[in-house]
Amino acid sequence: MAAAAPPLCAWLVAAGAHADCGADEQHRQTQCLDAGSGATFGLDRRPLGARRRGSARSGETRTRPVPRICPLLLLLGPCHERMAMSVALQPERVIVEKKRPDVKQRRVVVTGMGVVTPLGHDPDVFYNNLLDGHSGISEIETFDCSKFPTRIAGEIKSFSTEGWVVPKLSKRMDKFMLYLITAGKKALENGGLTEEVRNDLDKTRCGVLIGSAMGGMKVFNDAIEALRVSYRKMNPFCVPFATTNMGSAILAMDLGWMGPNYSISTACATSNFCILNAANHIRRGEADVMLCGGSDAPLIPIGLGGFVACRALSQRNSDPTKASRPWDMDRDGFVMGEGAGVLVLEELEHAKQRGATIYAEFLGGSFTCDAYHMTEPHPEGTGITLCIEKALADSGVAREEINYVNAHATSTQSGDLKEYEAIVRCFGQNPQLRVNSTKSMTGHLIGAAGGIEAVACIQAIRTGWVHPNLNLENPEKVVDVGVLVGAEKERCEVKVALSNSFGFGGHNSSILFAPFK
Repeated sequence: MAAAAPPLCAWLVAAGAHADCGADEQHRQTQCLDAGSGATFGLDRRPLGARRRGSARSGETRTRPVPRICPLLLLLGPCHERMAMSVALQPERVIVEKKRPDVKQRRVVVTGMGVVTPLGHDPDVFYNNLLDGHSGISEIETFDCSKFPTRIAGEIKSFSTEGWVVPKLSKRMDKFMLYLITAGKKALENGGLTEEVRNDLDKTRCGVLIGSAMGGMKVFNDAIEALRVSYRKMNPFCVPFATTNMGSAILAMDLGWMGPNYSISTACATSNFCILNAANHIRRGEADVMLCGGSDAPLIPIGLGGFVACRALSQRNSDPTKASRPWDMDRDGFVMGEGAGVLVLEELEHAKQRGATIYAEFLGGSFTCDAYHMTEPHPEGTGITLCIEKALADSGVAREEINYVNAHATSTQSGDLKEYEAIVRCFGQNPQLRVNSTKSMTGHLIGAAGGIEAVACIQAIRTGWVHPNLNLENPEKVVDVGVLVGAEKERCEVKVALSNSFGFGGHNSSILFAPFK
């Protein structure tokens, strides 16, 4: 069989295969060099029957038109040689039965965690602050918000990219990308995936799937302000650095990872969507290692103003640490936050082979849509209940095995109660069930919320402690405080942990973790 030709040659052969092989080769070569100006690749595009200028009229001798061929085809030799090559280029059709990997046999484990949060930038520091009941909510200092009715947030006061992002990019990137890349690299470090170890990985089977709900708001906002002067003043990177996918893309470029790489943006459910999809790439045999989670940096005037305009935020400015109070009767809206949460998910045998520390096992999860309202949950919580039930089915877990739920609970009037009702509906018969909300201390990190809450679940599994619910001083009457964690951390040997995240648009997501056995 002839040697395979380059793809361009193969395409050209296919394009020219219709040529009349019976005509004189030398005459056709002369004709096809005389390509008309209206031709594409030398092919005459005039309608059938259209006359050429100066062509023979009635009674005149007419010659048969010669099909025109791209001059590049001349490089491939005479027609019979091209046809032979065309045949040779057809790959031999051999039926190979490829057995699809058994999804249930490819187990997914967590081998690394990275966070950037108002409560610390290390998984252990972050979780210890949660266990101690420390709040990361305070007055906003990044910009003057004195004219806003809300002036508090889970703002990151101290953050450095030194050692994680090169200075040139650090000056140009939006914060959401800086948080994302930093948390991603910290997750790799936490998972023992040093540069030396990464060099031995099959990089075509390593991917990045870290999303963002809001994307590069600051970069885009700055571009609009620059445009008021002139487009020449705009940051040339304003468009790519504003898109939600670019954080994952830049991190993959930095690592050289060529596996699945994209982002998902489903508002406040973003991280969970990314984590479950990343796990599914591993379960289906498409990847061995995935960095996944979410990142957001919405604390700029337009971000704060937007949520104020839709009347979603707490206005308890005089007492910031008391502002986020899920399930409490005195709650008046959620508190914005910023940061990133990233996990290293890995196929079990791959993790064992490199001697990785396994923090927990990822069991599965699910997505649903309320299909009801843009910002309000379904009044009967049907989408949430369906999501939890589907997550249990996907994970092969019985209801009674769930004894810890890290709730979405953002401190909003309807959202907290609808989720609580769905949780009780699904697991209310389990007397060991413990439920808490990380947002009572961090605020709502929007697209990054599920990422840091996944870390909280994994840390609960590792430590045997679940963090308290802050500010639950006057619980809703319909809420059973015996189900909710109190004002102090509690001992809990987690069997299976469920983490919920819901987003504007009716996006529901539930993911499950368990101790690795």
